[in-house]
Amino acid sequence: MFFKECALGDVVTFQRGRDLPRSKMVNGPYPVLGSNGIIGYHNEFTTTGPVVVVGRSGNVGKPFMVRSNAWAHNTSLYIKDFHGNDPIFIYYFLKTLNLSSFAGGSAVPTLNRNHINNIKIKIPENINDQKIIGNFLSTLDLKIETNNKIICTLESLAISNIQFNTNIKEKTVADYAEINPKRSIKKGTKARHIDMSALSTTNSIPISYDFKKYSGGVKFSNGDTLLARITPCLENGKAAFINILDKEEVAFGSTEFIVFHSKGILPNEFFYCLIKTDDFRKFIIKRLTGTSGRQRISADDVGKYPLPIFLDDQIKYFNKTLPLLFSCIASYGRQNSTLRRLQDALLDKLIYGEIRIQK
Repeated sequence: MFFKECALGDVVTFQRGRDLPRSKMVNGPYPVLGSNGIIGYHNEFTTTGPVVVVGRSGNVGKPFMVRSNAWAHNTSLYIKDFHGNDPIFIYYFLKTLNLSSFAGGSAVPTLNRNHINNIKIKIPENINDQKIIGNFLSTLDLKIETNNKIICTLESLAISNIQFNTNIKEKTVADYAEINPKRSIKKGTKARHIDMSALSTTNSIPISYDFKKYSGGVKFSNGDTLLARITPCLENGKAAFINILDKEEVAFGSTEFIVFHSKGILPNEFFYCLIKTDDFRKFIIKRLTGTSGRQRISADDVGKYPLPIFLDDQIKYFNKTLPLLFSCIASYGRQNSTLRRLQDALLDKLIYGEIRIQK
């Protein structure tokens, strides 16, 4: 495999995306790509697929790719011209560059395309070599994508199982769940950390985690449900059901999480399903307080969401079906975690020729 040394701007041409306020999005088939990936869908697109973007502001420097046509949002830089290189390879190549380190600005870090064009790089000269590497790495991502579709189907089934046909609502969430239950981590102790950016908008499994010394933040354990309490994360549906920790482990994360844990009557999984229902979302959005754009829901208001006095048969059904469904979800989540670790381990070695894939 032969490599050429050049500047990043010789390999791709970046262009700033176009603004599209959420209020002007018209539901359609084309994903809107921002700094955090897909932030919505629209009936028009700005660039043809495959589309590769990197975060320009917000989640700065992180690459994201879709194979379809898409609208590149102005919080991202999209690749306008691949200069004859394989787009899929380029996406994975960009992941090796740590583009976030080139961000400027102190209050709101921003990635300027002119600051990254001159980065010195080396890439395989032969596009066939690029395609072999890109296809292998994308096979792992396609398997993860398939697993995520199964996870979403299982979660939809679980959510549909908690519908209750009664207008008699004499209880509240706070009667069935502890809101922000007490958990203990000593300050300075290294613990697993799940940031807001790690919460998915589409399923219950955190996308990533790291380990940090605890200095503050919301604490949680296996069986807890996390809800983003601040806009726009709340409106985007960021939430998680925690089942990736070790036994007795306590992790921590953003102060903008609200945590639910069952008091024992209903299974813990019930509360994740509940917060994903349309009725619950409407309830909390009506009770947001604060300035526009950074509004919050309080733990007290979340606890006031009305629930019925469930019949014994309903409780038995919830306790039988929901843990089983989420056990299957966790299995697919573990597969995805293994595939991501494999991809991370191989990424640099494949991109820079330390490991060769046989043709």
